[in-house]
Amino acid sequence: MKIFGRKEKEEKAYERQCFSAAAGDGAFRMAADTGVLEGGIYDGLRATVPVIDACFGKIIRLTGDFRVRAKDERYQEELEKFCREVTVGISGKSLNTFADMYLDSLLTYGRAVGRIVTDKESMTIRGLAVGDSSLFRVRQGRGELDKEFLFCGDGREVRLPEPEKLLYTVLNPSPRHPDGVSILRGLPAISGVLMRIYQCIGQNFDRVGNVRYAVTYKPAEDGSDKRYAAERAQEIARAWADGMQSAKNGIVKDFITVGDVGIKVIGAENQLIDTEVPVRQLLEQLVAKLSVPPFLLGLNWSTTERMSSQQADILTSELEYYRRLLGPVLSDICDAFLKSCGTDCGAEIEWENINLQDEEALARSRLYNAQARKLELENEETENRRSRE
Repeated sequence: MKIFGRKEKEEKAYERQCFSAAAGDGAFRMAADTGVLEGGIYDGLRATVPVIDACFGKIIRLTGDFRVRAKDERYQEELEKFCREVTVGISGKSLNTFADMYLDSLLTYGRAVGRIVTDKESMTIRGLAVGDSSLFRVRQGRGELDKEFLFCGDGREVRLPEPEKLLYTVLNPSPRHPDGVSILRGLPAISGVLMRIYQCIGQNFDRVGNVRYAVTYKPAEDGSDKRYAAERAQEIARAWADGMQSAKNGIVKDFITVGDVGIKVIGAENQLIDTEVPVRQLLEQLVAKLSVPPFLLGLNWSTTERMSSQQADILTSELEYYRRLLGPVLSDICDAFLKSCGTDCGAEIEWENINLQDEEALARSRLYNAQARKLELENEETENRRSRE
């Protein structure tokens, strides 16, 4: 059984199932094993906690743009055209789109799976595809360095042949987790507490924030009003309901009645629980896990200029790590395209600097190095002059 270029209808249907998400899948869909269910939990976290999804968007965009350079300049124009116009999935285009989707899957599930779609007759590249990483597993093969890819989407494990043709990257692998660990690992418990706090805030506002009134009518003690207490209570209720309904329509009506009538706001003496401290503590855990500075997420926490600079440096190191993971995959794609053009010259990935602070730091570093080199040359000339004398 082959995974690429199949002719049989059943194999083509299986291939589409491997590289497309099933329709109607929920956030916590049932899966073949706990690993697939864990991927569904991560999807649910991004859907329910906006801070996590915002962190992912910032990381993907801040990873930056890149330029592909062919080692043989004669193929540079064709390679650039391929990077701009290559089809990605059913709705994407360009190699940058593939890199964004691939990195998104890598961060969410701890692994990313893709492949190069080729035309069997012309052997040219038709496009790129990013698979649903939650449906794939990898395990050790017969040898220590051999690996087997398994598809687990239909309740059973099926080994995929020709694993060397797949684009595969893992995040933070270990001997216990060779198929990578998601960056969201450890956050479901904290996020669950955070969502319960938000739910309680909403319920408290429904109870206290939505003002409700208690209208109390007390008949006179001499007994003259007790005979007509029921009729007067109903009349007061109708007048109050009419006044409240008129207020909804923008008409102000005064409530006029006789007797001892008291009006109170239900819950006016109660106060909402202050949730600023626990919510901030939970958000600090989320931000620390994702390594995104709070000011990039619109969180107005007190910080100093030096602290912000240090946070930016930490984020820069994280982005450099993600670039090192994406670089080999992008190089393999470009090398495959150049081979289809009849050359094995290869290509290099050149990343742009992350921000202007990097440009400033790089220029300052060159200045300091030049000044140090000038002092070294001056010292050497002084020593040579003394030795000649």
